[in-house]
Amino acid sequence: MANPRSAPLMFGGEPLTADRGRRMRWTATAMLAAMAVFFFTTHGLIGVHPAWAYANAFAEAAMVGGLADWFAVTALFRHPLGIPIPHTAIIPMNKDRIADTMAQFLQENFLTPAVVARRMSGMNVARAVGDFLVASPESSGPDARSRITGGAAELFAEVLESLDPDRLGNQVRSGLGAQLGKIDVSPLAGRMLESAMADRRHLPLIDGLIRWAGLTLEDNEETIRDIIHVRVNGVLRWAGLDKTISGNVLDGLYKLLAEVLIDPDHPLRGKVEEGLQKLAYDLQHDPETRERVEEMKRDLIENPAVAEWWMGVWERIRQSLIRRAREADTGLGGEMRKGLADLGSALKQDERLQLQINRFARRTAVGIATRYGGEIVTLVSETVKRWDATTITGRIENAVGRDLQFIRINGTLVGGLVGMTLHFITTLL
Repeated sequence: MANPRSAPLMFGGEPLTADRGRRMRWTATAMLAAMAVFFFTTHGLIGVHPAWAYANAFAEAAMVGGLADWFAVTALFRHPLGIPIPHTAIIPMNKDRIADTMAQFLQENFLTPAVVARRMSGMNVARAVGDFLVASPESSGPDARSRITGGAAELFAEVLESLDPDRLGNQVRSGLGAQLGKIDVSPLAGRMLESAMADRRHLPLIDGLIRWAGLTLEDNEETIRDIIHVRVNGVLRWAGLDKTISGNVLDGLYKLLAEVLIDPDHPLRGKVEEGLQKLAYDLQHDPETRERVEEMKRDLIENPAVAEWWMGVWERIRQSLIRRAREADTGLGGEMRKGLADLGSALKQDERLQLQINRFARRTAVGIATRYGGEIVTLVSETVKRWDATTITGRIENAVGRDLQFIRINGTLVGGLVGMTLHFITTLL
């Protein structure tokens, strides 16, 4: 966004600076014409009274001074009256040389590493950024941080909306899959299991498995009874002993699970822990186990059901991010504002952090000047050279034309005063 202080004000569809320059040009021209009319009017009145002689001398010298300054000012930008007088239209005729001079001046005075380093050494960039980030709206006018964070959050939301959700989700999934494919999961899982067992963090998992087994057994009692009823022979079914057997089997299983759950030294727990230890060892050192785990990982990554599940997860994540980005106070914008305020406080108070950031900023600026200074200068020079004569003349004239018209006005007045003074001196002599 353009700086409102540097942008030209508009009036009637045209920049106000150009309009004021045009008014001053007409004022200077009108003053010159008035001096000419005054000269010819007073020329016939010289003998009437001595004062008219002074007035005529003033008008004559003012007219000459105004014409001379008009010629000088006009010669900068164009040929006076369209006549190709030598050494006129100086700016259009020397456009390329002006471009090279501007570029050389920029390079020698602003874009040399020594100049940039000297300038940056006296600046506390980190402190200035910290002051800006923690400045209150009352002391700094409109809350710039709100505009920054709000704009960044809105831009983030628009980017997420503009991108193809399916394509972006597939790209994210492919990236995650590629990174997961590079990870050797089996040794990592083995070390995690080994570490968990060393810290006795696997015990809640075993207890949970026992409870899950008990609940599963309770939910499937009828199925177990049916299986036992089918498996026993006809004599036992005829005698009704199948129900007794199935009840004893279920009671035994419930009793076994309860004993394993209550007794931390139960032999079955020891068998489970031995199995877990062997699994941890095989995951790290057994090539066959490691290969089976890697094959399961590859099948999981390539499974279409997993891809479909991920696309649903990604869409929910995307919509959540968009919604939070557009929540001005409680969403992503509020979190960004809080983060920026914390960063500003750290930049203001931590001198070591300031030193590091200032050093980084100085090195970055010097590096840019060293690597790209020549390209920046070339860009300025080529841009000015590509302007046509009318463009560059209009821009320079709009920038300084008003002051140049003051030169014409001053030349008219000073010339008149000098002429009147010379007339006074010659009269005395």
